[in-house]
Amino acid sequence: MARAALQVLAGFTLLFCSASASQDHAVCNHIKSQLGNDIVSPTESTYEALSTENWSQTVWAKPSCIIQPTNADQLSHVVSTVVDWGVEFAVRSGGHSVVPGAANINGGVLIDLANFNTVEYNADQQVAVVGSGLRWKEVYTSLDQYNVTVVGGRVLDVGVGGLTLGGGLSYLADLYGLVCDNVVNYEVVTANGTIVNANAESNPDLFWALKGGANNFGVVTKFTLKTYDIHDAWGGVRVYSLDALPALFEALYQYQSVANKDPYANIMLQAFPTNASIGAILNIVYLKPEQEPEAFAPFRNITPLADLTKLQTLTELMLAAPVPELTRVNWFSASFTNDKEVFDKVADLVSKSPELDDLTNLTAGSLAFGWQPISSSAVLAGQAHGGNTLGLQPVNQTWLVLDVGWWSPDDDELAHNYTSSIINKVNDVTKSKGHYLDYIFMNDAAADQPVIEHYGAKSVAKLKKTAKKYDPDGVFQDLASGGFKLP
Repeated sequence: MARAALQVLAGFTLLFCSASASQDHAVCNHIKSQLGNDIVSPTESTYEALSTENWSQTVWAKPSCIIQPTNADQLSHVVSTVVDWGVEFAVRSGGHSVVPGAANINGGVLIDLANFNTVEYNADQQVAVVGSGLRWKEVYTSLDQYNVTVVGGRVLDVGVGGLTLGGGLSYLADLYGLVCDNVVNYEVVTANGTIVNANAESNPDLFWALKGGANNFGVVTKFTLKTYDIHDAWGGVRVYSLDALPALFEALYQYQSVANKDPYANIMLQAFPTNASIGAILNIVYLKPEQEPEAFAPFRNITPLADLTKLQTLTELMLAAPVPELTRVNWFSASFTNDKEVFDKVADLVSKSPELDDLTNLTAGSLAFGWQPISSSAVLAGQAHGGNTLGLQPVNQTWLVLDVGWWSPDDDELAHNYTSSIINKVNDVTKSKGHYLDYIFMNDAAADQPVIEHYGAKSVAKLKKTAKKYDPDGVFQDLASGGFKLP
């Protein structure tokens, strides 16, 4: 009886999978008959490159087709058709996310926003309308001719869409808030194919929800961003040996503990405790063309192995930042407030934990940590712009990210577990000392970190209410199930 039941169950499973695949291909063929060359199927020469365009191999996938709409009307048709047919889908902006399913999909339909690729600058209104398929390098270089910039990503290969909808950390944050705080309008295709604008006057609940609410409400086609008269800057990277880490952490603590931090000064410490040949890298940014400003005085007596700081444009400065070439990638995020004892304990954990040896023993295994100082002024600036979903506290804090890389798919689980163990130890220390912050930065979070749940009960309730209004059937929870979903 048991064997017969299993055979019946297996038969139903095969039938369901076959029917699902057939439905996927049917909707792909249906849309292709209407949109033509904007649909890429697995038999076409460009399919392999497009299906593996995502940054980390851990999120490469095989969609039944890849659809590249060229305007909001086409996208509206694609979304409403896919939803009507009940086919699962994913949406890709730049494909930098390491969260499986967030920007690619096995089976189903991948909606690739690459053709939403224009930047329109309006000098009178001091805004730029930016296509959601762009990467930040393209945005900045387009605006350089006008000597303005936007509050955008620090890694130029990252897509505009994912970073902005996740909150977005910028070198301009202390002045103007996070990336999401500087959006003045979203053009959005909702689950039923309706094209709406969300801003402070029109659909203000959706406008608020998209400031950190990720892909839970619709597909954003354009972001209208505030622009600022920042062009020339000073800074770059300084490279140190791992032996300099204690002095660098001491300087970081001094830098983050000043009563009135210079909002034009920005810094991030990256170190590779598993790779002494790379050592530690200090990213230094000053948003004015002034050399060696006083804000960076704590670092002056630490001698670097190489100093690449200079006067240059902000875009040039970010272009020069090193981005490691890794095969398989994951990352984890944690947040805590400033305290010398906590600094020292967390510094020991991220540079000396035994899990680092375990990671090194994986094929091409490595770990880097990023120490990202966040000033209270960044949170206050966001509140002044109308607030966001994130539930941030206006205090000086650190957003820590652990970046792990490895080579073999066989090591996926081990790499995840070793790195998760370190981040759990960090959280245990900060909780025990009363400096833990109940916030996980989405853009640096692992798939199993409960990001939106940590925005706070009030924010979550408001997000759910908004989702019920604009997506009553839960399309972006069920059919587009990848990414950070509402709890």
